[in-house]
Amino acid sequence: MTVTLRADDGTNGTIRLEGDCPVEDAETLASLILGDPGRAVDWTACTRMHTAVYQVLLRLRPVMRGTCRDPFVGRWLTPPRSG
Repeated sequence: MTVTLRADDGTNGTIRLEGDCPVEDAETLASLILGDPGRAVDWTACTRMHTAVYQVLLRLRPVMRGTCRDPFVGRWLTPPRSG
């Protein structure tokens, strides 16, 4: 799976997007964000992102960490929100 929840130093965890993030990951991502809207999303390890995954990020506006490695996202899309 390319959408994972990782514990990080005493906080409630960070959602990580890793490798290819296909359309099937959009529902998992939405569930994780809706389950705890305060969680940040780290997309530094994401190398390819389906637009449905990006739409979830745009709609739910989690705090984003890092820079996405998908060349299209990096060139054409604005991070939903950084922190």
